[in-house]
Formats: sequence, C-alpha cells, structure tokens
Amino acid sequence: MANSDRVDRPDYLTQEVLVALNGGGHAAPYEVLGPHKSGNKRWVVTFQPAAVEVWATVAGKDTPLPRIAGDVFAAPVAGKTYTLTMRYPDGATFTTRDPYAFDPVLSDFDQYLIGEGTHKELWRALGAHVTKHQGVAGTHFAVWAPNAQRVSVIGDFNTWDGRRHPLRPVGETGVWEVFIPQVGDGALYKYQIIGIDGQSRDKADPMGFGSQHPPEQASVVRDLAGYGWKDKAWMKSRAARADRASPMAIYEVHLGSWRRRYDDGGRPLSYKEHARDLVSYVKYMGFTHIELLPVSEFPFDGSWGYQPVGLYAPTIRFGPPNEFRDLVDTAHAEGIGVLLDWVPGHFPTDAHGLAKFDGTALYEHADPREGFHQDWNTLIPNYGRREVKNYFVANALYWLEEYHLDGLRVDAVASMLYRDYSRKDGEWVPNKDGGRENYEAISFLQDMNIAAYGADASIMTVAEESTSFPGVSQPVHTGGLGFGYKWNMGWMNDTLRYMEKDPIYRQYDHHLMTFPIDWAFTENFILPISHDEVVHGKGSMIAKMPGTEWEKFANLRAYYAFMWTQPGKKLLFMGCEFAQPEEWNHDAELNWGAAEQPANKGVQQLVRDLNRLYRETPSLHFKDCEAAGFQWVSNDPSQSTIAFLRRGNAGDAPVVVVCNFTPVTREGFQVGVPEAGFWEEVLNTDAAIYGGDNRGNLGGCTTENSPADGQARSIRLTLPPLSVVVLRKQTT
Repeated sequence: MANSDRVDRPDYLTQEVLVALNGGGHAAPYEVLGPHKSGNKRWVVTFQPAAVEVWATVAGKDTPLPRIAGDVFAAPVAGKTYTLTMRYPDGATFTTRDPYAFDPVLSDFDQYLIGEGTHKELWRALGAHVTKHQGVAGTHFAVWAPNAQRVSVIGDFNTWDGRRHPLRPVGETGVWEVFIPQVGDGALYKYQIIGIDGQSRDKADPMGFGSQHPPEQASVVRDLAGYGWKDKAWMKSRAARADRASPMAIYEVHLGSWRRRYDDGGRPLSYKEHARDLVSYVKYMGFTHIELLPVSEFPFDGSWGYQPVGLYAPTIRFGPPNEFRDLVDTAHAEGIGVLLDWVPGHFPTDAHGLAKFDGTALYEHADPREGFHQDWNTLIPNYGRREVKNYFVANALYWLEEYHLDGLRVDAVASMLYRDYSRKDGEWVPNKDGGRENYEAISFLQDMNIAAYGADASIMTVAEESTSFPGVSQPVHTGGLGFGYKWNMGWMNDTLRYMEKDPIYRQYDHHLMTFPIDWAFTENFILPISHDEVVHGKGSMIAKMPGTEWEKFANLRAYYAFMWTQPGKKLLFMGCEFAQPEEWNHDAELNWGAAEQPANKGVQQLVRDLNRLYRETPSLHFKDCEAAGFQWVSNDPSQSTIAFLRRGNAGDAPVVVVCNFTPVTREGFQVGVPEAGFWEEVLNTDAAIYGGDNRGNLGGCTTENSPADGQARSIRLTLPPLSVVVLRKQTT
C-alpha cells in the first residue's frame, strides 16, 4: 500500500503546528493529533517517526494517511473507532488504536480533589495504571507537573522518543495524562519534561509502582490489581495487637543483610525467601512484629533506603511488588505484624527523582535555608504546598492499603519539626511568628495521622523523635501530633551510657537507669535498640559491654532483661538478639556462625524466653504506658541494685524485678513485696541455659513477715552477679 503524494491537510495543521509536532514541542497534542473535524471532514492526524507508510482501518476498510510534513501523517477518515497500522523500512508492521482518539480518563471529581490537595487515594488517579479504557486494554499515565511546557511518556514501547506520546494537560490541576493502548505490566517508562526554563528532563514517575534495578532509573508499569490476599482473619484481629495494653516486641530488619545466598553470588534473600526464612525465625524467637528498614525504591545501597526516590515502589532488589505482598501475607498467616520505616522528611537530589521535577522547586523549597538538609545532602519537602502534602499523606495510605502493612514508623521526625534542626544562626528561616517550629510539617504529620487512623483504626504509626516536643503520641484534637507510639530515645541513650561503664563507676551514675521513669508515661513509648546503635563505629551491643568475656555476656543479658521488664514496648535490631560480635555491615549477612557459639546462643535463648514471658505475663505488658503499672521497690546506688514492681489489671499476678549491675553475688538480698505467699522465679539471667553459672533461688522464695522497702512482707534472694531475677506471685 503506497501513500498518496497529495499534501492536503486540515486547517488546524498549520506550519507552526507541524514544526512543533516534529520537534516534540507541542504542549497541547490532543488539539491536533487524533480525530478532529475540519470543514465537513473528520481528519485523523498522527505522528509516526520511522514509518514509511501509515493507514487507518475502519470496519475492515483501509484509508492511507499521506505524509504531510516530516513524520506527520494525515487524511480524512470515516469514523472515530479506527486502528492505525505503520509499516517500517524493514517491512515490519505494527497495528494499534490511536492514543489520541480516546476521551480523558481522569474524572472531574479526581481533578477537583487533586486541585484541592485532598485526594486520599491519589495513587489511583496518578501514576501508570494497567486498565481498560473505552473497551481497549492499555495503560493510563498521569503525572503532576504544573510548570511544564510539555510532558511526554517515553519508554521501551516507543523507543524512548519524547515526540511520540506527549500528554495532554488536564484542567487547571497541573496534571498531564495519556492512555496508550497495548502497553501493559512490565513496560519501562519515564516522563520527559520540558520545564519552564526550556530544559528537557527525564524523570522517574513520582507515583510509579515499580522501578528498574539500580543503577538503572526507569519506572516499571506494575498492575497492582487482583492480588489474592489470605489475611482476612488477621486484618480483623489486628486492632488488639496494636493496642497499648498488648505485648509488642519488634524485630527490626534490613532485608539486604539479614541473610544472603552465598551459593548464588552472595545475593540477599528475595521477598519470597524472606517470607519463608525470616518469618519462621521471627515466629520461633517470639517477636510480635517485624519492622523493615525502608523498602521504597532508593538508588544508593549505603543509604539503607533512607534516601528514597520511588516512594510508591517496593524496591526491586528483592522482587516485584506482589512478592513483597507475599512476605506480608505470610507474616500475617503466622500471627506476625509488619511495620515499615517510612521517610517523608527528605529526598535525594538524584536527577531522575523529585528534585526540580518540572524545572522548578516543585516538591522542595526553593530557598536552601528551608529546603536543603546539610547533614544528608537531601531536599526537604514543601509541606505548605497542598499538592505536596497530599502526595505524602496519600503515600502513607497507599502502603497501608495496597500492602496491608500494620503500621508506619516515621523516620527523623525531629528534623521535620524544627526549622533550625542541625543549623547555625542565619542558616534557617523562622516561622511566621519568629519561632523555630515548622508549622507546615506539624500540620502534615497531624493530617497524615488523622488520615491513617481514619482509614483504619487498627494500624499504628510510630515516631522516631529524639526531642521533648510535647504530645507526639497524643491525639490531634488535644493538640498532639497523633502518633500511636514514640521511640524513647532518651531511655536508650541513658541506659546504654550506664551499661557501657565499668561496674565500679556505675554507683555514680545510678540515675541513668532510674531517671527515665520520670517521663516514661508522658508518651506511648517503644524502647528501641535500633540499627543506629550498632553502626558507624559505635560497635556491636556485646562490644559496648565492659569486663571480661564472661562479664560482657552477663552484662548484656542483664540489660536485655531490664529492658524487657521496664514499661514500654520493645524493639531490637537484628543480630543483637544473639550478641553479634561485629557491628552491623549492610553489605554482608549477619554473623550467623557466631549465633552457634554457646555464649551467643545463650543470649538468643534469653531473648526468646523474654519474649515469651513478656507475652504471657499481663503485668509485664498490660500497663506498659500507664504509671499504675509500675512501682519502685528499692534503689541502692552504692550496690548498683534496682528493684521494681510491675502490675497489670486486678487479678493479674504482680511481678518483682531485681537487678544487680555489679559482678558481686549478693546472698540474702532482702526485697519488699506487696503480697504474702510464694514468689516463683520465672527468669534468671544467670541460668546455665543462657550462659550463666546457675546461681539462683531454687525456683522461688516464700515471703517472710519482715517489712522492707515500705512493704509489710519481704523475700530474701540470692542475687547473682551482673544479673536480673524476675519473680511472679504464684496464684495457685
């Protein structure tokens, strides 16, 4: 079939338009491409680089489209429902429906919500969606770029040519869209954006559901529909597991270095392999939740995910999105919750990311005093822009909805709350009242928590917040930020400082172990020993402990028992549960060989037993966040001993915890108790099974009528060196 030499063309196809189409600079392609009337004819105009022939087919009838100028082809065609066929120099042909013959996809309501900045399901409108539109299968692309002169989608389906698939602007929202037939799951793409400055930028999709393997940077079309979740029972029951009265022991994991397949090039486990191995290990150890370091796609392994580029894409490092769902689904089947570290506080300056997305400071602040983190060389979101706030709020809801995550731990909240965070005078811009608080970030965090708990009250949000900002875990309507929990960084810093000291000097810093109780009930706290404590020269947990090898392990066992019996939920980073000797290396797996050594295995067994005791003993968890659940019994700085009482509800057996942080055995150690009877020794960190010397109390102690510590009765213990003994009142 040969094209006609006739160069007739519709009135709207002016020379200026032809130049713009051939040069890839036309900002409103739907006004000229596709079917349009001119005079009494319906013309079809298409831009087809490299084609030698083009024809339209309607009801089996072919109509040649002559070349008008450059790679623009046009002819009158009877009917709007037609296919286009292109023949190329090698004789190959390709037939498709014309993308520019379709009506808009975004509804007026979508546009209204996007413009208002209140679209809670923003990911359902923007991004790349495999769909059927007007009965035709393809992918709908939509992106927010309000200051762009032209936006095109480029990909492996159009030879990465920005002239082939320019998008149309949608209303006054700043959103651009196009529906491309026959593009489906797995297609690679980016947005080519000509900014207001005239420069062309190739950008990954801010709403992309998948990404290429780094260092490649393209987004990947991923069809998220139709996953067969099997966790209905879990989803119905999980509200109780997030409640302040429930036990919560969290195992923090970096998926890239938990285990590796050295029989396969040293690669990390996949999501599916983690579903098998990690979940079974966490269940064996008795943790209630897994917390994953960020899995949102990120370019640099050394950031551990804390500098994300693809906030809507689970990293491809371990598999595609549905395999990440497999991991979550498997955890739920085993009664384990999954939390995700979420990073809305900053993003990297990588050229394919959000930075200068449409040629302007769109997602970030233009002023580096507001928009640049000096510590991390990253950009700070402009939360005061309603569309940017909407983007991040919707992202939180996306992870909770699409991946059934049980909660989000929000990273670096302190850096968001204060405009002068890690800045000198003159390097920051005060708020409208002249202060240091970041009102816009505070409003964003409140809105995020309102939206998250409003969508599903059974989830939890957790703040990593290291200052004394008030009300972090208090409701928004009372002036709080609305988080469910807050990491107790002060507890962690103080108690670790104490444990690192030689026992001979601990008597002078006894307050480091007791003072944290003064604020323990001002927030809903989680006690964290996180990845940050075992990297960057800080050494491993066992390396922090003083003394001989035996004393190091005894100290660590005592510290863990102290932590598990203190008020607050628990979090422990992977490897710490078996006293890994080295600090964490994200480029290698944990030292599982060390876990087989007797002393390390003893610590691992202790953590397992602590989790069991914590779960099964209401007095150790029911009032974790209430002052009524805790009472000091005695504190003796001169002996470095501490004793305290934990209570649950009426009828729950009370628990007494006695700590000896010196390497001296204390015989006949008297401790006051509130009730007469037998107090069962339910845990002793000096037990031989943990690596100790089995010094203890032969199963427990019976009270005597000797008053002590303000109590009418007391018990006398053998208190082993560098140990914690836990006793529970026997009720039968």
